[in-house]
Amino acid sequence: MEKILITGASGFIGKKLARLFLSKGYHVTGMGTSMTHPFSALFQEFDWISADTTVKGKWQKRAAQSDIIINLAGQNIFRYWTEKYKKAIYDSRILTTRHIVDAMEKGKTQKLLTTSAVGIYGDCKDDLLTEKRMPGKDFLAKVCVDWEKEGLKAEEKGVRVAVMRFGVVLGNGGALSLMMPAFKYFIGGPLGGGQHWFPWIHVGDLERAIEFIVENKELDGVFNFTGPTPVQQKQFAKALGRVLNRPAFMPAPSFMIKMIMGELGRTLLQSQRAIPKNLLDSGYLFSFPTLESSLKDILGKEIFN
Repeated sequence: MEKILITGASGFIGKKLARLFLSKGYHVTGMGTSMTHPFSALFQEFDWISADTTVKGKWQKRAAQSDIIINLAGQNIFRYWTEKYKKAIYDSRILTTRHIVDAMEKGKTQKLLTTSAVGIYGDCKDDLLTEKRMPGKDFLAKVCVDWEKEGLKAEEKGVRVAVMRFGVVLGNGGALSLMMPAFKYFIGGPLGGGQHWFPWIHVGDLERAIEFIVENKELDGVFNFTGPTPVQQKQFAKALGRVLNRPAFMPAPSFMIKMIMGELGRTLLQSQRAIPKNLLDSGYLFSFPTLESSLKDILGKEIFN
């Protein structure tokens, strides 16, 4: 039985991955800052380690014993970015990844799947972005560059590394839950002018793409985790409005977003027309290749039944 360690396992994505790999017969260990076992009532065989992974500690022994590590740890970026919080965003990703790689023993860990984001590209207007695109220069791009560098150091220990550059993950929870209230109360609409490209992925495809990389032992490299049909933010707002049977004509002006959210607001207005070229070239087939099919699957029971 292969051993999988998931950092950030109590989060929106981590919980789903834990359930997935437990159902596939893997021995799964979750790790995070929660002091309580998030699955104790459901999965007695799921091991939980409460640890601050930005600090070296006993938790690294479990990392050293793992065959596969899925690194999702990182502070939520959807908060106002003070200088102190920017440091927390940076340290939670870079230090955790560094300590994981430091703990690895040559010949033991087979594969590291480490998270990054399409924010690495910065603001790219209408350019079509594959994994070969050079990184941007802003804060989030720098975080992603340094984050990926730390993960790729595992290759020096003979570990295959897959870098997962996430787009906005759509599911019951996560970013979509932040957008829904405005639409339900008839005040939904695009951010800014709505011309910027919005990189999205259905959480089910994200899960299955991770499973695909884990089970294809030879697969490594950098992967854009985005849907194969990019949309602009105005198209996203219209599609969400259609699925919810709500209007989508109340845009949030760019100046207001920047004024209220500061540097985070400017980041939310960046344009990233990213496509998952390397996933597609590797043979992964998307279950939800279009935005509308994704939204209908996620919201269909609530809206249409």
